Amino acid sequence: MQLPATLSDRIGPAPVVVFDGECVLCAHSFRFLLKHDRERRLRFVTAQSPLGQEIYAALGLSTESYETTLVLVAGECHAKTRAVAAALRVIGGGWRWLSCIGWLPRWLADPVYSLVARNRYRWFGRHDSCMIPDADVRARFLPGGWG
Repeated sequence: MQLPATLSDRIGPAPVVVFDGECVLCAHSFRFLLKHDRERRLRFVTAQSPLGQEIYAALGLSTESYETTLVLVAGECHAKTRAVAAALRVIGGGWRWLSCIGWLPRWLADPVYSLVARNRYRWFGRHDSCMIPDADVRARFLPGGWG
């Protein structure tokens, strides 16, 4: 998936993770990435934010259900298991080897991802609103990527 050039230019070159800020599982994944991204390479956007809504809409994805986390790296947009693999490659270290899930055929891996995504609120819960990060964490979000 490719974003329109004007949107891609606004986002910039840093790897970006777009995630559901109300999903408990997604919030845990976000905190995992924050903790293990020791070089602070990743930037973040919540799907509910104005920028998140714009990204989902530009890709023709639902702006209400957010059934995939997106990872934007070097102008390419990764979704589902490919997004997980891309994020793990970015944080590197010992986590890089887990990015091999990106080698699994999509017909095998993506249905499992989709099953979890469709049931994530029921299985893991949902926050009533997006979390409120401290100033250090908020600095990792792109402008317009919080809300």
